[in-house]
Amino acid sequence: MSKAIRSWKGSVYDGEEHGRFMEKLETRIRNHDREIEKMCNFHYQGFVDSITELLKVRGEAQKLKNQVTDTNRKLQHEGKELVIAMEELKQCRLQQRNISATVDKLMLCLPVLEMYSKLRDQMKTKRHYPALKTLEHLEHTYLPQVSHYRFCKVMVDNIPKLREEIKDVSMSDLKDFLESIRKHSDKIGETAMKQAQQQRNLDNIVLQQPRIGSKRKSKKDAYTIFDTEIESTSPKSEQDSGILDVEDEEDDEEVPGAQDLVDFSPVYRCLHIYSVLGARETFENYYRKQRRKQARLVLQPPSNMHETLDGYRKYFNQIVGFFVVEDHILHTTQGLVNRAYIDELWEMALSKTIAALRTHSSYCSDPNLVLDLKNLIVLFADTLQVYGFPVNQLFDMLLEIRDQYSETLLKKWAGIFRNILDSDNYSPIPVTSEEMYKKVVGQFPFQDIELEKQPFPKKFPFSEFVPKVYNQIKEFIYACLKFSEDLHLSSTEVDDMIRKSTNLLLTRTLSNSLQNVIKRKNIGLTELVQIIINTTHLEKSCKYLEEFITNITNVLPETVHTTKLYGTTTFKDARHAAEEEIYTNLNQKIDQFLQLADYDWMTGDLGNKASDYLVDLIAFLRSTFAVFTHLPGKVAQTACMSACKHLATSLMQLLLEAEVRQLTLGALQQFNLDVRECEQFARSGPVPGFQEDTLQLAFIDLRQLLDLFIQWDWSTYLADYGQPNCKYLRVNPVTALTLLEKMKDTSRKNNMFAQFRKNERDKQKLIDTVAKQLRGLISSHHS
Repeated sequence: MSKAIRSWKGSVYDGEEHGRFMEKLETRIRNHDREIEKMCNFHYQGFVDSITELLKVRGEAQKLKNQVTDTNRKLQHEGKELVIAMEELKQCRLQQRNISATVDKLMLCLPVLEMYSKLRDQMKTKRHYPALKTLEHLEHTYLPQVSHYRFCKVMVDNIPKLREEIKDVSMSDLKDFLESIRKHSDKIGETAMKQAQQQRNLDNIVLQQPRIGSKRKSKKDAYTIFDTEIESTSPKSEQDSGILDVEDEEDDEEVPGAQDLVDFSPVYRCLHIYSVLGARETFENYYRKQRRKQARLVLQPPSNMHETLDGYRKYFNQIVGFFVVEDHILHTTQGLVNRAYIDELWEMALSKTIAALRTHSSYCSDPNLVLDLKNLIVLFADTLQVYGFPVNQLFDMLLEIRDQYSETLLKKWAGIFRNILDSDNYSPIPVTSEEMYKKVVGQFPFQDIELEKQPFPKKFPFSEFVPKVYNQIKEFIYACLKFSEDLHLSSTEVDDMIRKSTNLLLTRTLSNSLQNVIKRKNIGLTELVQIIINTTHLEKSCKYLEEFITNITNVLPETVHTTKLYGTTTFKDARHAAEEEIYTNLNQKIDQFLQLADYDWMTGDLGNKASDYLVDLIAFLRSTFAVFTHLPGKVAQTACMSACKHLATSLMQLLLEAEVRQLTLGALQQFNLDVRECEQFARSGPVPGFQEDTLQLAFIDLRQLLDLFIQWDWSTYLADYGQPNCKYLRVNPVTALTLLEKMKDTSRKNNMFAQFRKNERDKQKLIDTVAKQLRGLISSHHS
């Protein structure tokens, strides 16, 4: 429309219509003015009235204005103080609002500041786990409410640093704890082993005096060593963690134990701190790694551990202390260590401990120390078994040490037996009263009715070493029994162990001691005889030793697989060795006498008595065999026969030795007298029990040889040689030829036959003939 108007206006101004338009416009204006005048005329009176009234109002308004102005002035004057008061009130209200807002803000900030102050105090007093809890509350509960304050931003920035500080300090405490526990492991182990010893003693008393309701101490009871229950030491809640706070800890009851020596709170605190910080695995790995290192140090024995029992005790105390602590940690924490970790450490400890004990115990030569070590190992095993550790390998290793203990006992008893045998007088024990008799019988099982009937003083057939050796064998058995105690062995196993060890004592140690005495250079026949008598009685006592072992082990000898004592064999062997030594000694004495023989092989005089050396020899043999009355018959007979055979053989060798190149018939005659003296000794029966001429047969070779030469009965010898009933059956042609060769050409040096040279020449021819025949006989015999 506006566009149309503008178009129209443009057309009015452009054309001739402009005048007409202006005329019409003027006419319209006049019409409107007339309408306005009419309207004004219609409302004029009302307008005048209104003006009149308005003038009236103006006056009143002026008055009112004056009143108002006056009132205002008065009001301003009067309200000036009020305004001042109101202004003051306004300021007060503003301040009040500011104070209220400040208080509200301070109420939000004060807990933050208080918590932060508490945090600093807790860290200052090293209560790190409560400090960490305070830090968590501060960070997640209080600081978010006032996070727009600048000091809060400083606190927020410090929180990671505080966490690291708590973490570092708690780790430092843990390191101090690990160092402390390493130093206190010895004391902890000592305490644990003492309590195990007390419990074992108590169990033994209970077994001896059983009571209703009595029970063996359980593994749980063993934790009294820490003087604390598992629930009270495991900080699983906020209340539990407070136990770790020094101010909140309470000592309910004091009982001596490892808890008095070690404060485990650093471990608990550090564990929970690392758990809260999300680094529990790091802490577990560090703890286990450090404890493994300490375990290796603990398991490394000192080089001189074998020298004293205290060395072993300290070694065991440290190991027990280490594992008691680890077992306590296992049961008072959740997963810091687990059973697999403990088992792994124990397997390592067991292998290293057993290897160390095998090495160091092998150096030990004192049976008492070995026995004490065994008791210590048993206590060590029993202590750890209470805490659930398998100790079967330790008891198996004790069986190995048992063999070593047996060897050390054998060495010790070798010295004991040697002293007994060296100090013995090898004379029958004399007794002059009934009391002395009973004392000896009480020491050695001996019964002899004939001896009991004899009046005092009288003598036992054996010497003092018999009861001494017998009692020492019993002491050895007691020593073996001591080692078997507490090894959890059956009666059969104990019996078998004792019997095997006793067999070694008898067959090796005692046998060697007896053999050494028997083989001594200065041993005499009297001592050898007494040794035979002593070993005979000891052999008889073996059955009493069997009964003795049966009484202490309650295992009958008839039980299957029961080892038998070999004492009988030992004493028989010793007796046989003594017998052989008697035979050898007698032969040596005979040889000593024969060394005194001084024959004049070229003599022509015929003697009328035996040689002096041989008379002395026979006298010695008579006195010696008189001592053999207490010997078994066969021993005395064998000794006598052996002596006669050796004498005969020695005389034969003396006659045939190469140094004797020539001899005369007179020398043979003297030699024959000596042989007759020997035969007379044999016929006299120096030892009873020989049948007829049995003992004389020892000299039969000499007798036939001498008869052949003295009677010069060569025709008979040569004719009957080789026949079973030959008169000179025991004469060897070689021996005869040797002796015959010595008799050649003796006439040249023999003045006695100087005037009978023809006869002598005839005899030499005869000798040559006989010698030729003997050579032919020898040649045909060998072919």
